[in-house]
Amino acid sequence: MAPPKKTELRPAGPPIHYPFWFGGSASCFAACVTHPLDLVKVRLQTQHATPRRNMLQMFAHVVRADGFFGLYRGISASLLRQLTYSTTRFGVYEELKGIAASARSSPSFPTLVAMASASGFLGGVAGNPADVLNVRMQHDAALPPSERRNYKHALDGLARMVRDEGWASLWRGVWPNSMRAVLMTASQLASYDGFKRALLQHTTLEDNLATHFTASFMAGFVATTICSPVDVIKTRIMSASERKGLARFLADIYNVEGLGWVFKGWAPSFIRLGPHTIATFLFLEQHKKIYRRLRGYSN
Repeated sequence: MAPPKKTELRPAGPPIHYPFWFGGSASCFAACVTHPLDLVKVRLQTQHATPRRNMLQMFAHVVRADGFFGLYRGISASLLRQLTYSTTRFGVYEELKGIAASARSSPSFPTLVAMASASGFLGGVAGNPADVLNVRMQHDAALPPSERRNYKHALDGLARMVRDEGWASLWRGVWPNSMRAVLMTASQLASYDGFKRALLQHTTLEDNLATHFTASFMAGFVATTICSPVDVIKTRIMSASERKGLARFLADIYNVEGLGWVFKGWAPSFIRLGPHTIATFLFLEQHKKIYRRLRGYSN
């Protein structure tokens, strides 16, 4: 016999209005867990040494060269990125979901994708300065000493970028970054909601940690696969020392690396994005659970 259909538990009355900053806060907690994986991913995507290092070799190289805390190089920029990019995309997405839920019982999956895409674009624009800084700080130690920027922390990096390169440097790569943010948010947030809804309706799982973990794991897999090509382009452009048009940039990559560049670093990207997605949604669900408890809701 098929399991009875279930819906996500909610108190009677209008949808719960969660604080706008929950997504950014949950993403900051997740970033503290997964930052070393993100750093290694950036180093793999930008390395030029021959023979090329794999993920484990890159981990070992970073620890040997910079010590254990070298794995957390650029953490201040990563947190600033989450406070801008993730706060915006999660906050706008939840607001749009609340508006849609007040007009109908539950938004359709295509509607979720559309709302997530719009939210991702706004998040990509808002978070671009911190994203440029994050890539630079993670990549800095891989450069020759004479070419390193040696930003002390995120605020120092932003100030020096504006002073030395002008305001335009904060928006380097904003279009591929925004395109990646659209794909990331649509494939991550909308797919998480879709997977969670399907698990609750078509399996015996309840709205608990097991469901959140399963849905977020699948969302991380989807997001990594869809975003891999744009992620490589974004990282290369932001870490580059010279300006090139996007078409020329893609042509140069293809001439040197062929089509293999499209999924370059997919495994470390998934190893980073999978845990980050899982951690983000687990922290986010706990934020919501605590909020409901404090506000006196029954679930």
